[in-house]
Amino acid sequence: MAKVKYYYDPETLSYRVIRRKKRRTLKYIAAFLLASALFGFFMVVAGSYFFESPKERELSRELENMQLQYDLLNKRMDDAIAVLENIEERDNAIYRHYFEANPIPEEQRRAGFGGINRYKKFEGFDNSKLIKESNKRLDILEKAIVVQSKSLDEIAILAKDKEKLLEAIPAIQPVNNDDLTRMASGYGYRTDPFTKVRKFHYGMDFTAPRGTPVYASGDGIVKRADNSSSGYGKHIRIDHGYGYVSLYAHLYKYNVRINQRVKRGDLIGFVGSTGRSEAPHLHYEIFKDGERINPINFYYGNLSASEFSELLQKASLENQSLD
Repeated sequence: MAKVKYYYDPETLSYRVIRRKKRRTLKYIAAFLLASALFGFFMVVAGSYFFESPKERELSRELENMQLQYDLLNKRMDDAIAVLENIEERDNAIYRHYFEANPIPEEQRRAGFGGINRYKKFEGFDNSKLIKESNKRLDILEKAIVVQSKSLDEIAILAKDKEKLLEAIPAIQPVNNDDLTRMASGYGYRTDPFTKVRKFHYGMDFTAPRGTPVYASGDGIVKRADNSSSGYGKHIRIDHGYGYVSLYAHLYKYNVRINQRVKRGDLIGFVGSTGRSEAPHLHYEIFKDGERINPINFYYGNLSASEFSELLQKASLENQSLD
């Protein structure tokens, strides 16, 4: 049963029933509905601001996971860069130095990419900066790996060349120590045995009996085996490549022919006393880029430290040469 409301009428000095007009009632209803709608709207807005919907929570989790993955990616790149920097340091300080190659400058190893904006497609996102920086670091890392890979390819080629060089350099004494009578004369000023005049001796004289084996001091190709050079008599010249040539003079006879390829330690001839020679011995010279150099520095291949020291002492004596 609806409640009846009254009001006091001072003119009639009595209470009268309050009768609500329909129009006013409709206004109250409309005002109530409007207030309810506004309240609901503000509650929805406030709720969306302070509380996440299931869809938003799912997207938030995906975003957090993406952030975590990028952090892990950057950590892995840091580890990869550290390993690469160690390889680069050894490459410049050891490998390229040993094989006499110029070190690769840091600017070349860490160069970026000029020209167009390669990372424009990553702009406009909440984590654009993170994504761009990660991709930029990855590109630089990939380029540095390519540079290092090419460097190692170059080192591999240089190593092969170095191995050939080490095999080619005349690095052993051409006459065995057991076969030597003595080391008669070294490189430097000596007394000529015929004129008795002091002049420069461009090789080393190894005294040994006639017929003593003479060995190639390094890999190479026989360029001459004749007696047409003044003073040398029967002699052999071996071109070792890389600018090195070795000469073996006053031989008794040959054991090789012109254009024959020989290896270090191969028997190439025998000690004699042909040409301008006072007694059986081997006159041995080394040329580098057409210039005669001291052969004493090229016996590390078959002499011990004590044997080399003794040879060095004898070679330094300014005595009379045998040719």
